Amino acid sequence: MSVEEDIMKIQKKLTKMISADGTGQEEALDLLKTLLTMAINLDVLTKTRIGMTVNNLRKSSKDEEVISLCKTLIKNWKKFLSTPGTPGKDNGSSSKSKKDGKDKDKKDDKEKDKKLPASFPPSNTTDAVRLKCRELLTQALKVDGENPNACGSPEELAEELEECIYGEFKNTDMRYKNRVRSRVANLKDPKNPTLRTNFLNGCISASRLAKMTPEEMASDEMKKLREKFIKEAIDDAQLATVQGTKTEMLKCGKCKKKNCTYNQLQTRSSDEPMTTFVLCNECGNRWKFC
Repeated sequence: MSVEEDIMKIQKKLTKMISADGTGQEEALDLLKTLLTMAINLDVLTKTRIGMTVNNLRKSSKDEEVISLCKTLIKNWKKFLSTPGTPGKDNGSSSKSKKDGKDKDKKDDKEKDKKLPASFPPSNTTDAVRLKCRELLTQALKVDGENPNACGSPEELAEELEECIYGEFKNTDMRYKNRVRSRVANLKDPKNPTLRTNFLNGCISASRLAKMTPEEMASDEMKKLREKFIKEAIDDAQLATVQGTKTEMLKCGKCKKKNCTYNQLQTRSSDEPMTTFVLCNECGNRWKFC
């Protein structure tokens, strides 16, 4: 079976999905991935008109992965549309025009080759979700602009970090997406520039950042605040669990019931009377009784 016949079959299936109002997106994704691996040229594109079908799918789909992969295919196929100009009556001028065109194309290709490595490293995946995640991580690393002490470009470091995250889950499910989102949020946080700088400078490796907990990624200010909350919670728990004396002589001001427990603690100097802390056994209300 020829490539053209295979593409016609894929086109029929995609056309049905377009008219099916958004259903079958998983199958559409598989078909688009198949198209990405096929050897398609201008002749095949013209005969099958698969480009129009993929573009219509992009417009009708609400699935981000499908839309992203459609854009990638269309972008790849657009290079076939750069056809040479129509030859003129003068053969000499036509030959010269073709020669100038070829020289210009070669020059443009060389310029592109020079620019590509600096702007983005060659990707080792065609998965639309993974490519989008790498893009988000790259943007997060570029918040402060260029870092002269960085151990790699933001694109290279983003790819390395995404590889480590993907290596843990082996797929792009919700756990993978949540892990990427948390890295992006923390790397972009203007109140936590230390995390971003340490990763760019190599103080934190990609493998470690990929598995760090929110507590480990937090800024110093947030860590101190969290420690304060933990200490207060421990103090409250200790106060609540100290065995006290039950009494019906004290009335809760919240639920108006007299089922209470009180403890007496020496909170002031030894010559001062002890402070009485009361806990309502009904609603959990606590207050200090002087």
